[in-house]
Amino acid sequence: MNTSLKKENKKPLIVGLTGGIGSGKSTVAKVFQSLGVPVFNSDLEAKHIINNDVEVIRAITFEFGNVYENEKLNRIKMAEVVFNDNNALDKLNKIVHPKVAEYFENWILENNNSSILIKEAAILIESGAYKQIDKIVLVTAPKAIRIQRVISRDSISKEKVIGRMNTQLSDKEKLSYADFFIINDDIQMVIPQVLAAYNKLN
Repeated sequence: MNTSLKKENKKPLIVGLTGGIGSGKSTVAKVFQSLGVPVFNSDLEAKHIINNDVEVIRAITFEFGNVYENEKLNRIKMAEVVFNDNNALDKLNKIVHPKVAEYFENWILENNNSSILIKEAAILIESGAYKQIDKIVLVTAPKAIRIQRVISRDSISKEKVIGRMNTQLSDKEKLSYADFFIINDDIQMVIPQVLAAYNKLN
């Protein structure tokens, strides 16, 4: 077993799990969870924060106007603003990401008895959050497969999927940051790849 990756101070090894939209990060995260590794899902936490954190709600309303309905963010209205304006996306991220980071730090303290902790985040690299990560696992898949997965999952058009993809770095750009990569192309088996990464991380 490779022990060189373990921290000398016995603190948990913080592993970032990332990949473009439709790459299948959640599938990989579930395999890690089945191995007993706690997973912090940044995207789900961000959704919770956007709808429940008073400071964030106030900041988003101030910046973008009336985008909340029945105390919940109108995601369709917000998406129309964000995905058509890169500046709007940056502004939203600057409001939400610091809060997600704050929640993540608290989560680490709550789970510091584990040797490995995983932070699952679609834009781990783009947001700069990778700088607080010890190792990065990148999930990749062919673009055509990713597009079809998102169309089936979210019931949106191909054009909208591509628009979302264009707000993220390509797999090729992300590979230079990755310590491990897992191919999730519906051909190669995912579980053996995750097990290989897990054994090296331990």
